[in-house]
Amino acid sequence: MARYFDVHPDNPQKRAIGQVVDLVRDGGLIAYPTDSCFALGCQLGNRDGIDRIRTIRQLDDRHHFTLVCQDFAQLGQFVHISNAVFRSIKASTPGSYTFILPATKEVPRRLLHPKKKTVGVRIPDHVVAQALVAELGEPLLSSTLLLPGQEEPMTQGWEIKEELDHQVDAVIDSGEAGIEPTTVIDFSEDVPEIVRRGAGDPTPFE
Repeated sequence: MARYFDVHPDNPQKRAIGQVVDLVRDGGLIAYPTDSCFALGCQLGNRDGIDRIRTIRQLDDRHHFTLVCQDFAQLGQFVHISNAVFRSIKASTPGSYTFILPATKEVPRRLLHPKKKTVGVRIPDHVVAQALVAELGEPLLSSTLLLPGQEEPMTQGWEIKEELDHQVDAVIDSGEAGIEPTTVIDFSEDVPEIVRRGAGDPTPFE
């Protein structure tokens, strides 16, 4: 049964954030709010968590997982970025974008796209998501909480708790989450390709 954390959207309670991060470090899978929409998240090396995300979302091995990072310094440890790409991404973060980039050796192989050796990265513009990754001290391995057969992600914490009560370990509800997935920009070839149009304005990458 999932634990339910009601967290203040502007001043998240430190104790609650600490308890959630303890669950993540213990191998837990969480549902948490971001500036685009709710996401599923677990620790980077959590094989069971990754498998649970794949099961909940019915994903194949070509799905790009996302590393939700606190800041640019953290993001740079996990992906290779040229100077030109650096400027483009820096101008659009934090924000509702996911960038697909070649992964460094810090990223576990099973998270990579099998052919491209790429991974998704993002820096959310959301107080609670930022508090979680700051407390964790490393990226949160994530995937949009979009269930099979659903056109749109769920936006209510209580609704997610009801639906996924026995599939996740915690639901964090701050009352404030976006309703649209991120805009996905593929920078694996240095030239931006818009893979999905979502919450972030795609104009700078067209």
